[in-house]
Amino acid sequence: MSNLKNYLFTSESVSEGHPDKVSDQISDMVVDSYLSTDPFSRVACETLTTTNKVVLAGEVRGPEIRKDDLIEKVRNCIRDIGYDQKGFTWKEATKIETHLHSQSADIAMGVDSFGNKDEGAGDQGIMFGYACNETDVLMPAPIHYSHKILRLMAEDRKSDKLKNIEPDSKSQVTFEYEDGKPTKVKSIVISSQHSADINQSQVRDLLRPYLLKAIPKNFLEGFNEEEFYVNPTGNFVIGGPDGDCGLTGRKIIVDTYGGAAPHGGGAFSGKDPTKVDRSAAYAARYIAKNIVASKISDKCLIQLAYAIGVSKPLSIYVDLFDNDSDKNKFVVEKINENFDLSPKGIREMLNLNKPIYEKTAAYGHFGRVPEDNGSFSWEKTDKISIFFR
Repeated sequence: MSNLKNYLFTSESVSEGHPDKVSDQISDMVVDSYLSTDPFSRVACETLTTTNKVVLAGEVRGPEIRKDDLIEKVRNCIRDIGYDQKGFTWKEATKIETHLHSQSADIAMGVDSFGNKDEGAGDQGIMFGYACNETDVLMPAPIHYSHKILRLMAEDRKSDKLKNIEPDSKSQVTFEYEDGKPTKVKSIVISSQHSADINQSQVRDLLRPYLLKAIPKNFLEGFNEEEFYVNPTGNFVIGGPDGDCGLTGRKIIVDTYGGAAPHGGGAFSGKDPTKVDRSAAYAARYIAKNIVASKISDKCLIQLAYAIGVSKPLSIYVDLFDNDSDKNKFVVEKINENFDLSPKGIREMLNLNKPIYEKTAAYGHFGRVPEDNGSFSWEKTDKISIFFR
């Protein structure tokens, strides 16, 4: 983000029925399937979805899972999302191929622990974590409310409270910022697949309540109805993987901070927690969130860097956005003293070797509520006392 004080900023989200998100959820279902049997499984699964076809590919090391069992789980995942359409369905009309094979021995040799060697990172790369006090979950407002609109729509669609709206949807929220703080909503876009039985005016009436329910009233004061855009191109009857091919890992900005912070480039879904693309990004968010929750700063950006086969991060960068070098030095020291940021240390700190990933694959990996089963452990604010001065 720049140093501008007054500006417009926009973020988008996509629903669980978006073709890329269908792929993400299937890939994370595969991760969960292996971890539920062996918590130390290694998984790197990519999924392609298109008209009545799903293709899985990638590398695994862990328990044997029968192809038929995995295919049945893929169908259950598609059914849970809500797809039973002519061009994409959980039923037999959709053909499912699996091309998962054993993990490379060369990669395993570099990242496994043995003798006096600590477990190394599964790849080189940079990962970012971010938090700010714009919302109660310490996420940027535009991405937070973009997610919320679609999540509320999905809940009502699945309970049959929202009829004639199909699984594939997108949202986009633009906020006006004054003095660096979100003050009001400038525009909202919702595009949603719908049945052929309703027109665009009816779609607009069906979707309007969700922006009103998702966004606090103070942000909608004076909102111009002409800035509410619904299916701007017209009909959206053909959607999901039938309308557009889906691939794992194509919605990395939706998954993180909506563009309000940098992204290292690595996707999350389909990767077991030994992959620092995923686990180190979770750790960076965990630390950044606890820093902001401690009220030592209004926002915080953290970068971690790794090399394949090396256990400790090569660098830790912290930006508190206030040009206070003494405070910044204090925070870096506290991170080094209190957080083990090796791949193994991160997994143990956040208890990541669990089948907790499929539910992360839609509506963002951050800004979620930690659950008793260990899901979203990186969203806890149990380390704030570390940063008290």
